[in-house]
Amino acid sequence: MLISERHRLILDYLKEKENVNIHELVGLTKSSESTLRRDLDQLEKQNYIKRVHGGATLLQKKREELSMIEKSTQNLKEKAILAKYAAQIIEDGDCVYLDAGTTTYQMIQYLDQKNIVVVTNGVDHLDALHAKDINTYIIGGYVKKATKALIGSNAYESMKNYRFDKCFIGTNAIHFELGFTTPDPEEAQIKAKALSLSREKFVLADHTKFGEVSFSKFAELHQAKIITNEDDSMILEKYKKKTEIYSSAFS
Repeated sequence: MLISERHRLILDYLKEKENVNIHELVGLTKSSESTLRRDLDQLEKQNYIKRVHGGATLLQKKREELSMIEKSTQNLKEKAILAKYAAQIIEDGDCVYLDAGTTTYQMIQYLDQKNIVVVTNGVDHLDALHAKDINTYIIGGYVKKATKALIGSNAYESMKNYRFDKCFIGTNAIHFELGFTTPDPEEAQIKAKALSLSREKFVLADHTKFGEVSFSKFAELHQAKIITNEDDSMILEKYKKKTEIYSSAFS
């Protein structure tokens, strides 16, 4: 079978199943595991797929974005561990920016530091922050329906009034070459601005975000440290070539 034909079969099969293991592909193409691993490596380099342990999965669509409700039901236990780990980085007296998102939202329950101030663009964050009696500022702007994030020109302008000791940003995708990306250009603009205004910069991402690419870039890898639950040493060592990584999997 020609390489191009194998690649077409693999991609067509992935469109049906979304993720496959190497043994399924052996049966599908009648090729060896070593041949298929080379095929998958090549397809990953061409940004068609993402390699996962034992197989591959389709990359998410560049503009695909789940709602806050949909996101809140995914990887709950992993996000809680990740959020607790990130919250411990905050120190007494810090001025902190918390990005809109489900993982940053979960950080709030673990914020017991004294005298901190939080600025956020997450509408859903407000009640939780007030319940913890945390001094809170919310930026102005347009409320995005899907993520309840404040975005747009007014949000961007109001961000200019603040400076942060630390910021914690969510992301839809992390790619070794293409950096941190998210589906919405206006939301990307707010994330980028928060990073530029912060002394220490952290991006929170569970293991599913690595190797993915979304529509709008908001930072290069070296511009922020990554906090993740990823425990694959090969992935971690690769990304450590460009930035610092803190893994809650080893805490």
